[in-house]
Amino acid sequence: MTNELVKVAEPENDIVDQGGDVVTFAFGDVEPVLDRGRVFDYFELWSNGKWYEPPVSLIGLEKTLHGSPHHESAIRLKVNMLKRFFKPSKLLGMKEFERLALDLIVFGCAYPERIDNIAGRPMSLQRSPALWTRVGKEPGQYFYLPKGNLTDVHEFKAFRVLQIQIPDTKQEIYGVPEYLAALNAIWLNDEATIFRIKYYRNGSHAGYIFYVNEEGFTDEDAKSVKKAMKDSKGPGNFRNMFLHIPKGKKDGVQIIPISEVMAKDEFNNIKSISRDDILAAHRVPPQLLGIVPQNAGGFGSAPQSASVFFEHEIEPLQLRMLEINDWLGQEAVAFRDYVPPATVGSAASSG
Repeated sequence: MTNELVKVAEPENDIVDQGGDVVTFAFGDVEPVLDRGRVFDYFELWSNGKWYEPPVSLIGLEKTLHGSPHHESAIRLKVNMLKRFFKPSKLLGMKEFERLALDLIVFGCAYPERIDNIAGRPMSLQRSPALWTRVGKEPGQYFYLPKGNLTDVHEFKAFRVLQIQIPDTKQEIYGVPEYLAALNAIWLNDEATIFRIKYYRNGSHAGYIFYVNEEGFTDEDAKSVKKAMKDSKGPGNFRNMFLHIPKGKKDGVQIIPISEVMAKDEFNNIKSISRDDILAAHRVPPQLLGIVPQNAGGFGSAPQSASVFFEHEIEPLQLRMLEINDWLGQEAVAFRDYVPPATVGSAASSG
């Protein structure tokens, strides 16, 4: 998903300021800053003379697929529900249909190619990967760029490829996925997880200040405490430490965590808010993704949610896939009727 890497300026010396007895310093390696928002900026579709370039980065969309577990899970759920009720035919098998469905949901476009027999009649349908398929300037013209290789471009025979698309408001050449509004939430969720991993690896989660403000606490006492703390580290050494200071005050000894509480709260908030945005963009009920409710009321009935979700989200995708039949002039795509889970359970129990 990288567009450009901008390195943060690093001071020549770790010591930034040193005045009196207080020393402040900067630490950490140079970190890349990913300006990924620009990857998906819209621009006017341009042509190289043969085909049009997509309005958004398809490679960026493909990498974003794995940027959030909720994002990928929502997409896989839609694909699995389409597969569940698809009826394979001699023209289109289950494997090719699944690939077409995944392309349509991830990229907003799917490209079935018609393979004819010697007599010129449709023999089968094969999926041309949407990631590398481009729309030509002429009607019915399509190109395939193997992994973006411009020196090995394949041009399909005219009108042998159909484009199934999710419509866009800014152009009609390519479709766009329905989750574009959630891209920032997906990236934020991903960055929060990566930050948390680095946070634990560099030990910030365990950092604290051992503060002692007691007149009776001598240098020898400090050395003893320091040795005891060192001895308490290591595998299996989760130990308690006894410290006694005669005539000590209530707040004479304090353990002050460094950013742990705040970092934990911010991490939880970011993950929760970004998750809600992603699910809103996909319009997927949370109980269908195995999300644990945080309130006593829960999310409601999963079978009922599945029925509503199928009617409002999966059936429109099925209708888009049925465009293949109109294009071929014969039935290659068909779906079984949806049976709600509650009905299946009641029928099994009654039998």
